Amino acid sequence: MFKGLGQMGDMAKMMKAAQEMQQKMADLQEEMHNLTVTGESGAGLVKATATYKGELKALDIDPSIFNADEKEVVEDLILAAIKDAQGKASDKAQEEVGKLTEGMGLPKDMKLPF
Repeated sequence: MFKGLGQMGDMAKMMKAAQEMQQKMADLQEEMHNLTVTGESGAGLVKATATYKGELKALDIDPSIFNADEKEVVEDLILAAIKDAQGKASDKAQEEVGKLTEGMGLPKDMKLPF
C-alpha cells in the first residue's frame, strides 16, 4: 500500500545527484579558468599559453624570428601557436568533463553545455 513512497525516495536521490552534478560542474567551470596548456609552433619558437576555457594568457616569442622581411611568417607562427593552445585547451576541457560525467555514472562522451 506504500509503493508510491519508493518512487518518491528514488526521485529524492535523483534530485540530490542532480544538485551534486550541478555543483561539480560549477567547480569544474571555475577550475578551467585557472588550468592552462601551452601550444607551440616553429619548433618552439612561438609558445602560447591558454586556459582550459581557451582564453589566451601569454605569448612567448623567441627574438630570433623578428625579421622585417618575414613579417607574414612570424604572424603565421603566432596564429599557429595560439590555435595549438586553444585546441589543447578544448581537448583538456572535454577530458575533464568526461571524467566528471563518468564519475557520476553518465556516459563519458555525453556532451554538456559548454
